Formats: sequence, structure tokens, C-alpha cells
Amino acid sequence: MSLIENLRALVGEGGVLDAAETAQRSAGVWRPDNLKAAALVRPRSTEEVSAVLRYCHANCLKVVTQGGLTGLVHGSDAAPDEVIVSLELMRTIELIDPLQRVAQVQAGVTLQALQEAADTHDLAFPLDLGARGTATIGGNAATNAGGNRVIRYGMTRDMVLGIEAVLADGTVISSLNQLIKNNAGYDLKHLFIGSEGTLGVITRLVLRLREKPTTTNMAFAAFESFARVPAFLKHMDRALGGTLSAFEVMWQPTYRLFTGGHVGGKQPVAGDYPMYALVESQGADRAMDTERFNKAMESAFEAGLLADAAIAQSDADCHEFWSIRDNVEAVMTRGLPIIFDVSLPIAKMEDYTARLGPALTEAIGTHELFIFGHLGDGNLHLIVPAPPAQYMAWRPKIEAVVYGGLEAFRGSVSAEHGIGLEKKPWLHISRTPEEIALMRTLKQALDPKGMLNAGKVV
Repeated sequence: MSLIENLRALVGEGGVLDAAETAQRSAGVWRPDNLKAAALVRPRSTEEVSAVLRYCHANCLKVVTQGGLTGLVHGSDAAPDEVIVSLELMRTIELIDPLQRVAQVQAGVTLQALQEAADTHDLAFPLDLGARGTATIGGNAATNAGGNRVIRYGMTRDMVLGIEAVLADGTVISSLNQLIKNNAGYDLKHLFIGSEGTLGVITRLVLRLREKPTTTNMAFAAFESFARVPAFLKHMDRALGGTLSAFEVMWQPTYRLFTGGHVGGKQPVAGDYPMYALVESQGADRAMDTERFNKAMESAFEAGLLADAAIAQSDADCHEFWSIRDNVEAVMTRGLPIIFDVSLPIAKMEDYTARLGPALTEAIGTHELFIFGHLGDGNLHLIVPAPPAQYMAWRPKIEAVVYGGLEAFRGSVSAEHGIGLEKKPWLHISRTPEEIALMRTLKQALDPKGMLNAGKVV
């Protein structure tokens, strides 16, 4: 029997695409090419994932796991001789327990689907990011996704209570813990969270839900200098008494692009300022929360922290503010985007970003640089659009500037998107030789044949 016939025997006729059918599929939102693989398998259960991995392990076939294909580091790239395991048919929300405030889901459930399901129980799954409609929960966990509300709720790791995963040889590790406090031995879920599919395939998850906030207050603020931005962050966090839920910053070129390319081109704050920030507070008492938010903004003005600001007057205004922040696709109008996701101490950001422009000019000449991100948690996104003809020549030069510049500030080459293939050459900037050696030891222990996401991360 052929590879395709053997795989179809395991998951059914409709569960396998051959190489030609796989090649008809896009490689992802940010990718211009199509998928390449010997086969694409779409299991419907953990048992089928186990059977597929057991077969691949016995036949020394390399496997690449795919979720929503929204990643930015080539972590789900496959070679023509590899087998893709896509979790796209594993989209069942198995349980939402309003009392325990947990959800149990299959790994292919999209982030938005879980958010909407939790909402029907007046609960919230607070992880949020622009690709919510496509990104999957399994992919979020495999990359330890961050997003817009890390400042209040933490990374995906902080929202996962339990995990079921399949090892390279098909062994199922089912650790679907529903307890917040459980110190019974090693917490095995952390082996798989952030491992990018290199140690096992996540198939089901237990997730911590929160009580749904019933009020939202937001503002778009403008600043005369970077120094006032972290001062404003500290001021608002203190004044809002624990209800600060998001703090998103844009440098001036990014603000112009995101608002100019937005539907209607409406700018919440008129005029040109070096820095802009979106600040959000979520609570449960509209009158009290609004009064507290407005007082916090007023005192920020009185303290000279703000140059100007627009305060949302309705839920529609809040939606409009977020739609501007989520308008990242606007960079596609400027060329082929070379995208970075880095992290460093807030106190070092001004120095680091100030060095980027001159260093990039020296490396590649005239260019555009767009900087924005979740400053409150130390995460910045950097985008340099490249002319298509210059993309391949520019990329290594830009990487050397962006990643090399982090070393002096003890920054991270990956804040929330993982390492994949793209950042592997730069991992040494953020991890010591001893740390990388231990990563390799774990990989060898759990996947001795090196068949899961081969060549990724380490």
C-alpha cells in the first residue's frame, strides 16, 4: 500500500490530502507560497493523531504539525517528503464549566470560537490577538502566544490548566487537569507549551476562564516624547486599581499608517506627535469605572504626561480604537513586510529603537520602519517593508541589526511568536549555551528520531 492509502486507513478517506491536493493550499496569512508535503492528514480525535504518529514513527517519516497558519517564524513549514498533521477538524468545545470556570477543547478550536462560547456563559477567555478568527488554541499553546492583554492576564501559559499531547511514537500523555492548584509532581503541560510542536502534538486542552468584564473604558493618547509613555503607564495602572487590561503603543509612522489605511482614515487624535498609546480598562460597574477612568486621564493631563487624548464615548468608539490597532495588514501596501517580534526592558526601549533607524540606513539605505506593540509587557513589533526585488538581500541585513541590537539590552529575539526556523540562528542571543544544551537533551529524550518539526527551534 502507498503512503496515502496507509494514512487513509488510519483516519478515513476524507482525512488525507495527497501532495497535489496539499499544494493547492496557502502556506499562511503572511505567506505568498503554497504548502509542500508528501501528505496532509486531518485527524478528528486524539486516537487518530496517535495512530498517525505511531505509523510515521515506525516508518521514519518526519511530521509537521499545523494549526491556523498565522505564525511568523516558519514554524509550520514542511518539506516535500514530510507529513503535515493538521488539527483543523478537531474543533470541538467539549466542556464549559461555569462553576469551575474552565473550558476543555480540542486543539483545532479557534480562539474566537472559544471566546464566543465562553461569552454565552458570561465568562471570558482573555487571550486576544488580531488573528483570533484563524489562530487555533493548540497553536496558541504550542507557541505560548501573548497578544493584547498580557499586562493583566499573562501569556497563554498562564491560562492553561491541563494538556493532552501525543509523543513522537504515538504515546498519549493525558494530563487534563482542571485544578488551579495542583503540585502533584512535575507539571508536564509546560513541556509542550511553547515547544512549537517539537516535543509532542497538543490535541486537547483545559483552559482557565474568567468572569466576563461588563464595562470597557478606552482612550487614545498622544505624547511629546517616549519618556512620558512609561510614566503614563505607571500612572494609569496605579490609578485604575487593577483594572488596566491593555496598553498598546505606536510610534508616529505606525499611527499614520494604521489610521490612514483604516476605513474612513479617521484619526482619534489629530496632530503629529512622536508617540501614541491605546489604553483600556475593563471592570464591572459602568458609572464607577467610567468615573475612575476619566479621573485617571484628567490627573495624567494635570501631571503633564499627555499632549492630547481622545476618550471613547461608546462601545462603538472602543471597537473603532481596536480596529485601528489591529490594522496591521496596512503594511502590505508598503512592500513585502519583514516582521519582528522582540522583547526588552521598558527602560531600554527608547535607546534600542533610536539606534535602529541609523543602523538600518547604514545596512540597507532608504527604508521605512514601523514600530508598535504591547509596551506594558515589554513586547515590541518591528516591521520593515521591502521592495519585492530587494526582499532576499535585505532580510539578513535587517535581522543582523534588529537581533544584534538586542544583545546589549539582554532582550529576547522572540516575545510571543516562537523560534521556528527563522529565529534559530539568533537563539544564542537570548539563551545561554547551557540552556540550549538542555533544550537539545529534552528533544532527544522525547523525540529520539527527530521526527517532530525537524530542524525547528534547536
